Amino acid sequence: MEYAIIESYIEKVYGYAVNRTYTREEADELAQEILFTAVRELPRLREESRFEPWLWGIAANVTKSFRRNMGKQRAMYSYECPFSYDALEQLPWEDGHFEEQEEIYDSLRTKIAMLSRIYRDIIVLYYYDGLSTKAISEKLDIPEGTIRWRLTEARRRLRKEFDDMDETALRPVRMKVDIYGNGNYDGIKIPFPSEFVNDALSQNILYYCYEQPKGVEELAKACGVPAYYIEDRMENLLKREAVKEVSRGRYQTDFIIWSDKYGIYCEENAEKALMPMMEKLLGALEGIAREAAGIDFYKAEKSEADLFYLYGVMAFSYASEHYCGLPYPRIPENYDGYRWRYTGGMETGKHHRTGIATQMCSNLGSRGGCSHTVYGMSSMRFRPMMYDNCINVCEDILIQGSAQDIDSVAEAIRGGYIVKRQDGSFFVTIPFFTKGQKEEFDAIADRYLAPLMPAYSEIVDKFIAGYKKLFPRHLNDDVDRMCQSMFRGMYEAIIEYAQRTEAIRRPSPDCCCDVLIQFKKS
Repeated sequence: MEYAIIESYIEKVYGYAVNRTYTREEADELAQEILFTAVRELPRLREESRFEPWLWGIAANVTKSFRRNMGKQRAMYSYECPFSYDALEQLPWEDGHFEEQEEIYDSLRTKIAMLSRIYRDIIVLYYYDGLSTKAISEKLDIPEGTIRWRLTEARRRLRKEFDDMDETALRPVRMKVDIYGNGNYDGIKIPFPSEFVNDALSQNILYYCYEQPKGVEELAKACGVPAYYIEDRMENLLKREAVKEVSRGRYQTDFIIWSDKYGIYCEENAEKALMPMMEKLLGALEGIAREAAGIDFYKAEKSEADLFYLYGVMAFSYASEHYCGLPYPRIPENYDGYRWRYTGGMETGKHHRTGIATQMCSNLGSRGGCSHTVYGMSSMRFRPMMYDNCINVCEDILIQGSAQDIDSVAEAIRGGYIVKRQDGSFFVTIPFFTKGQKEEFDAIADRYLAPLMPAYSEIVDKFIAGYKKLFPRHLNDDVDRMCQSMFRGMYEAIIEYAQRTEAIRRPSPDCCCDVLIQFKKS
């Protein structure tokens, strides 16, 4: 097949590239890549009649790869260019005046790129390709009346942009997306699902869609990028179940994004809500700590001052399990078959949310019956939970005095869960309760806390009623799960008050609040 056929499409390819890029330089680069690929692949085309769909198929594939590469280099744009709506009417002759009016046309292409696909494609076909509304109708298989309406609407939107001169001053949002729930992820060989939605542009889309649903054009303007970048990311966000299409072409983030407003509410209300019974709660905690100290459990050589915090959070965890009437909706199954939910964070650190972060893992799936739970509080150092292999060797050392899995012992040592002493013995740095000792502790906790639970539950309910108003309504299930944890989490407000009033000692600088609990006798 003659290569001259490609030459006849050079201008059309360039027009295609202009529509799908941000600057003249990008348009030049994309057009060159499309033409080069076409020249290279032309010998494989057998039927000349199929040349045009073959060429545009190549163009689409090259463009997709081009955008992906460009997106890695640049997630966001900001721009300031003077322009005129009148430039729109000059589009068919753009190439002839490009050098003289480059700034105007760059701005115009930017604005066209900000339009959603249904308007953007028609503008390009009409002005760049010179097709009639009838021809566009046939090409897109859309009624001609609809084409004319969309063309008019596209002009109106562009004119509004030009008249308003309201350029978005891009201030990129930075946040971290994590998950809670369960799943077979290690972050190394098996990435956590959050890694697929944590790029800069996805973060910004998720932020701007959080409070209210937004369309592609709104998001393009808010994020400061062409609409096709939004469309590309949105496909992935939908696939990864991070957003929902709440109505045609309008999207909303489908998980909680924590910001300072939640911490401010806690600072202003948590301690105040508990004050009517604060002294009774502190008295109960002191009684629990005094009696728990008499249980012959493995204390990992921790001081009673440090253990006070562990006793308290274990007691409130027990109370939450037995006296909390707040709902905890089951986490639905996700696209990968596991039950987890995203959670976003963009707090400044200036305001603290009341609550206790918890990580828990057990070795029941391997061969044991022991769990490792880590409680995170603002006044204490947080370390990650152990995986089952490390729990196994800790359990072996505590119950049998030694462990055979040297590799797992070494891993536990690196994590600080085990210390090798000078005499060669191993010391587990985490308190350990046998099943019987845990039952003894629970009985103590119940004796002190049960009489206080009706009044405490009422306080928590009132606090949560105001807290829930801060969240978007479509996240009710997520909010219920977060609020259910408040029943235990209010313990942190109690100890913060006790620390400030010097009713209790602060923990040691290197203290972690974690515990090993046997739930199945060996």
